[in-house]
Amino acid sequence: MADEVKNIIEKAVELSDNPDAVKEDRTHYDDETPTEPRWYVVHTYSGYENKVKEDLEKTIENRNLQNLIFEVKYPTETVSEMPEGAKKPKVYQRKVYPGYVMVKMIMTDSTWYIVRNTRGVTSFVGTGNKPIPLTDEEVTAMGVERMSLKLDVEVGENVRIVNGPFANFIGSVTDINTETQKVKLLVSLFGKETPMELDFIDIQKL
Repeated sequence: MADEVKNIIEKAVELSDNPDAVKEDRTHYDDETPTEPRWYVVHTYSGYENKVKEDLEKTIENRNLQNLIFEVKYPTETVSEMPEGAKKPKVYQRKVYPGYVMVKMIMTDSTWYIVRNTRGVTSFVGTGNKPIPLTDEEVTAMGVERMSLKLDVEVGENVRIVNGPFANFIGSVTDINTETQKVKLLVSLFGKETPMELDFIDIQKL
């Protein structure tokens, strides 16, 4: 999944390097407007993430677009650093994906235009002129929103761990909890069966 997230960001970089590719020639959506909102990745100028978020939220409020554009965010993580000579660490929030903002929206010609023409936005992530929504797995992996995922495995099956220090290890499923989105495994470590509990997003069906 880490590779998938990297590919998402690389697509955005390719588009941002060619801004003419996302000019006014775009796919038309209004004839087949989806009813469910999806998360899209928007590339911004460096340092404009918060400005884009604020401006979009103001536009949503002023134009009463809450039923079309639901949420604007960028994932952050808590970082602790000890400055030279300091007695206490400096704790602050760092953007996980600098230069990118995530928008949960129903894609139409109108919402495309509003987001795309927000000051600081350079492009949507997508193929050609078509923005591509994130999958539920990508949304969860990127820390945008914890989605309820479906796990196509059963107790007793072997799965591959795809994230964390035990990536590529094979484990046998002993329990599946759909409410907590966690799975318990038995993994062979140093010749011993070791129990582990992982998120659905951390394993892959063989």
